[in-house]
Amino acid sequence: MRVYTGSTRNAGLAACALTIGNFDGVHLGHQNMLARLRAEASARGLPTALLTFEPHPREFFSRDDPPSRLSTLRDKLDFLAEQKLVDAVFVYRFNGAFARMTAQDFVDRILVGALNTRYLLIGDDFQFGAKRQGNFELLASCPSFVTEAMPSVLVAGERASSTLVRERLAAGDLAAAERLLGRHYQLSGRVMHGKKLGRSLGFPTANVHLPHRRPALEGVFVVEVDTPEGRFGGVASLGKNPTVDHGDEYKLEVHLFDFAGDLYGRRLKVRFLKKLRDEARFEHLDALVEQIERDAAGARSYLTSWQREQA
Repeated sequence: MRVYTGSTRNAGLAACALTIGNFDGVHLGHQNMLARLRAEASARGLPTALLTFEPHPREFFSRDDPPSRLSTLRDKLDFLAEQKLVDAVFVYRFNGAFARMTAQDFVDRILVGALNTRYLLIGDDFQFGAKRQGNFELLASCPSFVTEAMPSVLVAGERASSTLVRERLAAGDLAAAERLLGRHYQLSGRVMHGKKLGRSLGFPTANVHLPHRRPALEGVFVVEVDTPEGRFGGVASLGKNPTVDHGDEYKLEVHLFDFAGDLYGRRLKVRFLKKLRDEARFEHLDALVEQIERDAAGARSYLTSWQREQA
């Protein structure tokens, strides 16, 4: 999979079959759309391409109160590449100039002029351009490419959407989120230096950097973690750690079972398997340690049963 950021003049694609969207989380609805795009592209002898945006337009328009992000750009691109879902991804910077671009300019300058689109597949609710004035009818009237709309994908009777995944994660329903995603929910990031309080309490933690201000879920979780040293089970806290911190910054702190080593600066992939509880504030550290011990015991018990089921 090739990835292009910024200018696409040297992309090297003579023509393409394209879809457009943020594809946050790359859930089953997105995966079905890319499968259909692949089938239509093959019938036309075209490579497949995805046009996506960074930052998410809703983050741009709601800078003071941005929505939660399901996946970083890196995680999204990694999954698309690992699953071989698309041949090329074009990442366009969403800024003020892009937001002011009219729908017709978007068609003429981006879809036709820059990307040489011959086939376009969009979601059934897709709108674009300044003030969201562009729609299916405008795209279908363009003679340079064929436009088709993808109907909604239903999972267990519900429309698969990034919004629904966020709602399920916020509610702590990881099983429902997994059904919509087709896999366990995952976050990745590099291990940063922290206060090292966990080590002094007997539970050393890896503090994983979160690139976005608001995660999609909060609480204490059973996790499975991919590290440069292998895969480990563990327990993770994702929240503001109110017992020892008084700020508004979210932190992902992961205690790995049966691991000894230095992970500073290394990248971890954290898969969330089950929510144990909501975050809580404790009056003193002894009470916190007792709760961490209960969390760790519960996580170990769950992992033993879960791994037995996977075998």
